[in-house]
Amino acid sequence: MSAKRAAANGTAQASATGDLLSYEQARAELASVVERLESGGVSLEESLALWERGEQLAGTCQRWLDGARERLEAARQSRPASG
Repeated sequence: MSAKRAAANGTAQASATGDLLSYEQARAELASVVERLESGGVSLEESLALWERGEQLAGTCQRWLDGARERLEAARQSRPASG
């Protein structure tokens, strides 16, 4: 497999797991997945696929939130003490 093809495959794979989505995009898609699951009327197979996608999206959201928390902590620690 060429390097270019491998890179494209990696991008597609990352996109499929939600790693390239912004927090807002992942959250919106997750809300849509939850809505579809709650509405019912989908097959067991589709429900499982939606659940798996929801788990991926929830992980993406959590990574964004963890990163934001770390950035805030770093900013707080680098701030000079007032006094």
